[in-house]
Amino acid sequence: MSAALRAANPLDAGAVGAILSGFIDETDWMPRLHSRAQDIGFAGYMIDRGWVQVALLEGRVAGFLAREAQEVHALYVARKVRRKGVGAALLAAAQAEVPALRLWTFQANLDAQAFYGAHGFREVRRTDGRRNDEGLPDIELAWDREVA
Repeated sequence: MSAALRAANPLDAGAVGAILSGFIDETDWMPRLHSRAQDIGFAGYMIDRGWVQVALLEGRVAGFLAREAQEVHALYVARKVRRKGVGAALLAAAQAEVPALRLWTFQANLDAQAFYGAHGFREVRRTDGRRNDEGLPDIELAWDREVA
C-alpha cells in the first residue's frame, strides 16, 4: 500500500487529532490528559507551525509525522493501516530532509522501539518520566545519516 505524502493544512487538524486520540484510547498504559477537542487543537498548533506531514491513503489522512528541524514531536498511524508502510514512508521522508533526527518514545511502547530500531535509531538515554506530562518512563532515540 503506497501512501502519498504532503504538508498538512489546517483542514487536516481533525483527522490528525483523531489519529492521536485513537492511539490514546486504544493504549491501556497511556493516560488521557486532554480531551479529544484539545487533541485536535494541538494538531492545529503543530500544523500552523509547519511541522506536520500527512500520509494519505485513498485520499484520507492515514498517519502523520510532526517535526521541528531535527526533533520529531510525533509519529502516529491510524490503527487500521498500521504495519502497511505508512509510518516508514513518513519517517523516510523526514530522514531524507535532515542529516539527523531525535525523538522520545515511552519505554512501554515496545512496537515503537522496534520500529525506530529497524530504521536506524539508537538509544541515547532513558528517564523515569519526570520530564514528560504523562509521567511515564521514556527513551530518547537518535538517528544520524553518517552512522546509519
